[in-house]
Amino acid sequence: MSNQQPKSRPSHRVSFARIIGQDEKGNDKLGSAREIGGVWPRQNGKGSILRLDFIPIELTQHQGVLFLSPVETSESDAGGYA
Repeated sequence: MSNQQPKSRPSHRVSFARIIGQDEKGNDKLGSAREIGGVWPRQNGKGSILRLDFIPIELTQHQGVLFLSPVETSESDAGGYA
């Protein structure tokens, strides 16, 4: 496994939101989502590579959820994904 940065832009952003309680119907209430990584398409076109900058402890304890959001491409977006 290599520690090199991917050279292309990610196709999706990975965010995590912690469960902060329950509403009156018993559904989980989520805190603010924080970006924790990205997803890059593989060069061979089969599958993707998920890279997390860190793993929230709440995720390992099933106390939160991950979100995948497509990266919006625009003419004014010339920088990195973060």
